[in-house]
Amino acid sequence: MDNTKALIESLKSLKRTFMFSTLTCILCAVLWYFLSDAQAADLDMTAFRVKTNPDGTQDYNVSLQILMLMTMLSFLPSVLVLMTSFTRIIIVMAIMRQAIGLQSSPSNQVIVGIALFMTIFIMTPVFDQVYSQAIEPYMNDEIMAREAFERGQVPIKNFMLEQTRIVDLNSFSEYADVKADKPEDLPMRVIIPAYIVSELKTAFQIGFLIFLPFLIIDLVVASILMAMGMMMLSPMIVSLPFKLMLFVIVDGWSLIMGTLVQSFGLGVPG
Repeated sequence: MDNTKALIESLKSLKRTFMFSTLTCILCAVLWYFLSDAQAADLDMTAFRVKTNPDGTQDYNVSLQILMLMTMLSFLPSVLVLMTSFTRIIIVMAIMRQAIGLQSSPSNQVIVGIALFMTIFIMTPVFDQVYSQAIEPYMNDEIMAREAFERGQVPIKNFMLEQTRIVDLNSFSEYADVKADKPEDLPMRVIIPAYIVSELKTAFQIGFLIFLPFLIIDLVVASILMAMGMMMLSPMIVSLPFKLMLFVIVDGWSLIMGTLVQSFGLGVPG
């Protein structure tokens, strides 16, 4: 019941985020339409006019940059889930809870919190590169917004490419009819879905290895109960203490967290 309520609340939150993002995109489209008309009619809309920099390049005005930034912030939950380590971590944690046989402990809030802070821990080097290469120069007026956006993509793209299988990259390149000499030359619209598919496959592989020892305990307990003629007693109730004892003896939390960190290439010599 608690899991169902949490799932319903999550779906409602996702629906509100999607509606807000849709309305924001519609608003940006309307503003862009009027901007085009205003430029065609040479009206005075300096707040939304494209400006020319001293070096001859063009960039959007500050008001339009703020509007686009607020629009991008509405997609922040999707960016967190689909372009970081969050997906792999939360899937592994959910499989681990199911393998032990605990329905609501740790709760969904605890699992999401663990996944969030583990994501921050794993992604900190990438975020530091984004800040030093894009955000800090932009705040110091050393580069324009468009260049900052292009620079900020590079560390995130490199992180995703390191975790993405070549097979998935080739598949989505063929689907999109995009050809590139190097994976780094592929656009984000090809890299992101390939990264998601690779993350899902890796997460289920790790989850299978976690699930296997607990499944063996369930089979052993079920066989013993059947041999004793205690068929009315649920094997899950009897095997749960043994699975918890095994998880504590082998220091399961430390092993799972260490495995997740090492799966992203952190803490591995060389």
